[in-house]
Amino acid sequence: MAANAQTETVTITINDIEVQVPKGELIVEAVKRIGLEIPIFCYHPRMKPVGMCRMCLVEVGTKQQDGTVRMMPKPQAACTLPATPGLVIYTDTAKIHKDRKGVLEFLLINHPLDCPICDRGGECPLQNNTLFYGPSTTRFILDDKRHAPKAYPLSKYVTLDLERCIQCGRCVRFTQEISGDSELAFRHRGAEMQPATFKLGDFKSKFSGNVIEICPVGALTSTHYRFRARPWDLETKPGICTICSNGCNVWVDHRKGKMVRINGRTNEGVNEEWTCDKGKFGHDYLNSSKRLAAPLSRQGDSVTNSSWPEVYAKIAEAFKPGGNEVAAIAGGTASNEDLYLLQKLFRKHFKSNNLDHRFTSFLPSYEDRQKVLGGAPTVQSKIADFETAPSVLLFGTSLADELPILFLRVRKGWFYERTKVVVAYHEATEADDFASVVLRYKPGTASAVAAGLLALATGTGEMTPEKVEEVSGVPASALREAAAILGEGTLIASTRRLLNLDNGQAIAENLSSLAASREGAFNLYALTANGQGAEEIGILPDMLPGRKPIPARERGLGTYGILKACAEGKIKALWLANIDPFAAIGDRALVEKALETVPFLVVQGTVDNEAAAYASVVLPACAPGEAEGTFTNIERRVQAFPQSLVVDGDAKPGWKICSELILRIEPGTPVFNSREALAELAAEAPAFAPALDSLPGPQDDEGVFLG
Repeated sequence: MAANAQTETVTITINDIEVQVPKGELIVEAVKRIGLEIPIFCYHPRMKPVGMCRMCLVEVGTKQQDGTVRMMPKPQAACTLPATPGLVIYTDTAKIHKDRKGVLEFLLINHPLDCPICDRGGECPLQNNTLFYGPSTTRFILDDKRHAPKAYPLSKYVTLDLERCIQCGRCVRFTQEISGDSELAFRHRGAEMQPATFKLGDFKSKFSGNVIEICPVGALTSTHYRFRARPWDLETKPGICTICSNGCNVWVDHRKGKMVRINGRTNEGVNEEWTCDKGKFGHDYLNSSKRLAAPLSRQGDSVTNSSWPEVYAKIAEAFKPGGNEVAAIAGGTASNEDLYLLQKLFRKHFKSNNLDHRFTSFLPSYEDRQKVLGGAPTVQSKIADFETAPSVLLFGTSLADELPILFLRVRKGWFYERTKVVVAYHEATEADDFASVVLRYKPGTASAVAAGLLALATGTGEMTPEKVEEVSGVPASALREAAAILGEGTLIASTRRLLNLDNGQAIAENLSSLAASREGAFNLYALTANGQGAEEIGILPDMLPGRKPIPARERGLGTYGILKACAEGKIKALWLANIDPFAAIGDRALVEKALETVPFLVVQGTVDNEAAAYASVVLPACAPGEAEGTFTNIERRVQAFPQSLVVDGDAKPGWKICSELILRIEPGTPVFNSREALAELAAEAPAFAPALDSLPGPQDDEGVFLG
């Protein structure tokens, strides 16, 4: 790990080895450059050092002008000691061994030593450090240990065992420095000190699961995982979280074919190593008793078990007319390969452009999308850009709810005083706590605020600050202050939920123009796991893969047009791929009438849902992680998702379902695996070519940006 050439370096000596390191780098990190490791408990590289546990003690001296070394009289904490010229460090001396042994002996005085029943057993830093550096026996034989309530529920996700706590402060510091909710703090002092919530209420952080992973002992454990497995019982595979569109890298731990837990996996460009609670604890559907495990076919008033050949035959017959009489609506948890072959099936073999993946109230046409950034992808920034941007505007979104990992990046930029934040939303959000300016507008008046900010930035337009205040309730002074903050290089973040608002398209156009006027970037982020991929692949009625427009006379229907046509009897066959329209679409009456009226309905999915009750055939699809594939996250980063779980029953990957059906309609050479599907996609959409060259690869943690 070489130092950056542009970074000022200093020469220090570690165990008589001279090494150049960045000036100011903490010694606990510097020693890693020569393959050494200093034991730690309280230190975490993503939080400010506090030197609480004293486990990282090292002997320290400085080189004198005559070449001698003057040693400090006492050992120093490596986690708080910055590298300076001439520093001499010893990490492996008899004195240090004695000090580490003493620290561990003190920590174990009151520790309950319930390793045989502790969920941390087998992956516990306290166990490991005691084995390598601790005493072999204890001198405290007859003394009674401190006792405290065991298995205290901090929340529905986190269980606290006070007896095991070593008061390192990692959990408290996480809520103060990383998530920013300050949900935890230390109560009492001395031996009675313990992490707790305010007034002992529920631990309500949206990122609470991270404290389980960073706790160096078994004090904070997962309520879901408790007593379910041991680390050596588990098989661990890399995966991608598909609960939202951030594309967080995770480890999937499974046992006997069942998912047991999700842990964060390091990807510096995406989630660093953090997860949100929705992602960490939201994958229980993988073990649901409602999993679809076999094809189903309607017989009278009910659907019964069938076979793949039978359902393929029925689909081929029902969709045979093709053209405007058939349609498909896809969800956001399908992989790039699934989506590509679905659109190929419909466009090439069913001769239909009635395809969509969007569920917002307003569905922009190709021409509408051209007006925002000239038709370029409405994503211009990487997630990591938000921690170094001079200013950020969060418009029309509660970022901690919709894009939680992006929220952590924005907060990180503010925390290290690199970024000023402006929030514009109709209600309170977590980002308000650190925003320089909050523009709280009345519901339904977002367009006035966007127009007002653009007018101030460009010096043109009719929406003066006073007029914006009259319409939206945002003080004119606040609007002017926000405009002053949003200077050169401003990044603007919003989500496609913006298109649920009145004048959503106009708001997007104004925000795009505002970013351009500041030489910044506008980002209208997708909200589903592969919503960005669906756009790139052309799951749209007016666009082909590679963002190629379809001539106006050949365009199909969008989501609501499809449902209305089904309700009016104009569409004879509808395919729902990985989507429950009752959950995704607000107009329940329209959905109900459409599904009741359409003569033939295909429901493809992972878990039984309400739409399946209307189905003519039900196709069990593999869940993410049960088949190889790639997903495109909000920043247009394509990431591989290797197979990590056993396929449930007779389920098949979405791409394979489409490939086998294509083979029945038109005999030829089928697509045999997900990589071949990706190769076909790259041929039609060259932007995916970098992904084809580099993915899939389970060891590739970074992913590949679309070309």
